[in-house]
Amino acid sequence: MSVSTPPDAPAIDRPPPAVPSDPIWRLSVAQYHDMIRAGILTEDDPVELLDGWLVSKMTKNPPHRVATYLLRRALEEVIPQGWHVDSQGAITLATSEPEPDAAVVRGEPRAYVDRHPGPKDVALVVEVADASLHRDRGFKRRLYARAAIPVYWIVNLVERVLEVYTDPTGQIDEPDYRQHRDYGPTEEVPLVVEGREVGQIAVSAVLP
Repeated sequence: MSVSTPPDAPAIDRPPPAVPSDPIWRLSVAQYHDMIRAGILTEDDPVELLDGWLVSKMTKNPPHRVATYLLRRALEEVIPQGWHVDSQGAITLATSEPEPDAAVVRGEPRAYVDRHPGPKDVALVVEVADASLHRDRGFKRRLYARAAIPVYWIVNLVERVLEVYTDPTGQIDEPDYRQHRDYGPTEEVPLVVEGREVGQIAVSAVLP
């Protein structure tokens, strides 16, 4: 027998969905690769592995897409021979496999047919940030600093600046970059590869 609720009956407060308080299983990079090879995860799944967690990627809106294109074009104009620009490709770290919006990677793309670039292969990683700004300044900045990626840029579409982080601490309890400077739309940012300035990029050239 069904029971109907009178239209004027008070609303029933329902508890929010429960969040497990028990330890949650974290994936190793090898397990993450096994899931991809087995077809459990595909290119259509909008996730990336960050510090052992499968984290949803942020949706990319039109300004983000345009900024990523402009960024790649600007980097390709100044990088030295022996390096290439990768865009939204994976980088394999100890406990993570982020997919930055751009990276300056050592060697030719064919050198990475059997593996993704690692920290020692990367001179610069760049994230284009709008809705993802909090994550890029926090979670991802710590990951890149722990991996000792030498230079980390955030193309900050919210405040229209390019944030530059250098001198990573490496593997400590609270990894970070020791140096930070913001560049405005009228300024140029030095591109440093292996400790040497190889060119300058106008901030206005990468802002949509």
